[in-house]
Amino acid sequence: LVRYYLKNIDRNSRLNAFLEVFTDEALEAAKIIDQKLSEGKAGKLAGMIVGLKDNICYKNHKVSASSKILEGFESLYSATVVERLLAEDAIIIGRLNCDEFAMGSSNENSAFGNVLHPIDNTRVPGGSSGGSAVAVAADLCTAALGTDTGGSIRQPASFCGVVGLKPTYGLVSRWGCIAYASSFDQIGPITKNIEDAALMLEVIAGPDEYDATLASISSKYYSRSIATDVSSKKIAVIRDCIENPALDSEIKQHITDIIGKLQTEGNEVTIVDFPYLDYLVPAYYVLTTAEASSNLSRYDGMRYGYRSKNAVDLETTYIKSRSEGFGKEVKRRIMLGTFVLSAGYYDAYYAKAQKVRRILRDKTLDILNKFDFILLPSTPKTAFKFGENNDPISMYLEDIFTVQANLTGIPAISIPSGQHSNGLPFGIQIMSKPFAESDLFSFSSYLINK
Repeated sequence: LVRYYLKNIDRNSRLNAFLEVFTDEALEAAKIIDQKLSEGKAGKLAGMIVGLKDNICYKNHKVSASSKILEGFESLYSATVVERLLAEDAIIIGRLNCDEFAMGSSNENSAFGNVLHPIDNTRVPGGSSGGSAVAVAADLCTAALGTDTGGSIRQPASFCGVVGLKPTYGLVSRWGCIAYASSFDQIGPITKNIEDAALMLEVIAGPDEYDATLASISSKYYSRSIATDVSSKKIAVIRDCIENPALDSEIKQHITDIIGKLQTEGNEVTIVDFPYLDYLVPAYYVLTTAEASSNLSRYDGMRYGYRSKNAVDLETTYIKSRSEGFGKEVKRRIMLGTFVLSAGYYDAYYAKAQKVRRILRDKTLDILNKFDFILLPSTPKTAFKFGENNDPISMYLEDIFTVQANLTGIPAISIPSGQHSNGLPFGIQIMSKPFAESDLFSFSSYLINK
């Protein structure tokens, strides 16, 4: 398996999915795990070859968040999720390209070049976990870990035709994940099927003494609880999403067809109002940029990472190192976050956005108290061409259907659902109650098999 994937990675190097491939190390691990298999002592992930998004730490390996400011930096420890994968005999085959500091919806913001869509190389793979989605879709590894702050797992999963899960906030440890926005970030799997996603979540979820934001809920046997026969469910479809003018007509028709099939098979599908759709993206960007401004202040050229050769004193070390080390989009978000946190604007923007977040969560949970799932598009359209979304606001609106799950902390999954007349895949998204991942997997499996 390792040799097979190494050949595929080499053959598809133009996609730029991998920033680094751990060739010798992966082969050595494979020999050890082969021996464990022959002795009947192998872990539950033996044979799973995994790629890591380049913002997840792996001890004695480089990690850069695809940014020049961390170029050449080696992690001193492994993320909790990495330790748990290795403990169950997964093999880490390399680190994967992404938008710089996970900021982007297209993978055009990496300091190490664009990741290309595996079907049409003129199009984006989605972001920020573009390398992770492409690696799985192009069969360069069995599965990958990504991070999802506002759709960064689900959007590229939809664009590339694979499964992408954002777990409930507080289910998976963020220890060892380079922070973008700490109250939004979640690590999750990108896989070819529901079963692999469930198995990976089973391994990486659960309490961790290094992450105080985790819920005190033990990991479940998600892989064993995928129901093959899903009884009649109550499903909400948000009117403001399926009637949104930005939604592609073919994707809208596809969702309408799915609704019809669900109703025919005895499910109750109800169109519900969610009058706050226009507030999702503004609230998300006020809050996430504020947290990014705080989190990224540590990259100052003093302790580790990039330091400008043009610096002559303390002030120029800060200014030049950050100006030269960060990319355009990261600097834009840091400045926006610093602005909304400033003394004159804190109440007008940051404090108000926190109040809006509470309203959004209350309304979303109110819907989920009446329904089992919320069904909606993963993305407004299929993968767009490189350079097509040059306007930052237009790019931010690509997250319109995904940020709700991050703002409210609920789990959400994108599953491959259709193929557009342009030949590109697209997914549909399902959201459920907090910590109801087992139900989410079962319903997703049911939908995929329709």
